[in-house]
Amino acid sequence: MSRTAIIAGRGALPAILARAIDDPQVYALEGFEPDGIKATPFRLERLVPFLDHLHQERIDRVVFAGAIQRPRLDPESFDQRTAMLVPRILTAMQSGDDAALRTVLDIFEENDLSISSASEIAPDLTPDEGVIVGEVTTADRRDAALAARIVETLGPLDVGQGAVVAQGLCLAIESLPGTRAMLEFAGQHTHLRPRADGARGMLWKAPKPGQDLRIDMPTIGPDTVDQAAEAGLGGIAWQAGKVILLDRDESVRRAEAAGIFLWSAGPFDGQQG
Repeated sequence: MSRTAIIAGRGALPAILARAIDDPQVYALEGFEPDGIKATPFRLERLVPFLDHLHQERIDRVVFAGAIQRPRLDPESFDQRTAMLVPRILTAMQSGDDAALRTVLDIFEENDLSISSASEIAPDLTPDEGVIVGEVTTADRRDAALAARIVETLGPLDVGQGAVVAQGLCLAIESLPGTRAMLEFAGQHTHLRPRADGARGMLWKAPKPGQDLRIDMPTIGPDTVDQAAEAGLGGIAWQAGKVILLDRDESVRRAEAAGIFLWSAGPFDGQQG
């Protein structure tokens, strides 16, 4: 019988996916346990024995979900077989997060484990094109188009998955500290908008070009809505079909309360202006 394992990180996504899977087995990299669901911890230093355990549990498919950061590795904790993978993993890490994640996927697949994306498990997590709540103005559409070009242009540099643009000016780009830090920074610089009565600006989220969405799909949710509102922005837009919206009903409720829009943008209105 086929079984699926969730390789979980922090946040609510692993628990959401677990509800969509029959008899899910949930594991988490030690130190990055998910919210709302129990997970069996494992260490990267013993990756090969962990893969053996998955096979012993008759698991043949895995889905990665949740946020992690690069863990601190203990050289003395590596077993002999996992130690043989270290040069390969370290070389990939030196090439950036995208290369490191692709290497992880390769190792799982080489061990006869297929990989599904979160959106394959729960398609409703990625909304279709359209404005979900609020009003998107012509100025907002121009800002979204510019933000999308910024993220796409910076993608090859492995920088981030988001940008904040207001009235044609980039207030912030996402980097290693993440979306919350970007929005806090943008909120501190809203005075740079040329017109106080003009567009308040918006957050754009999208994957980097070539990003493997099976392991690293951008995610927004109710907390992102709160953070965008606190930053004084007019809304959040993202690339339709390639960004996860967590807890849609609660995200919409908070967006309505804050008076901001949520917009799942198609390629013509979101990326080509």
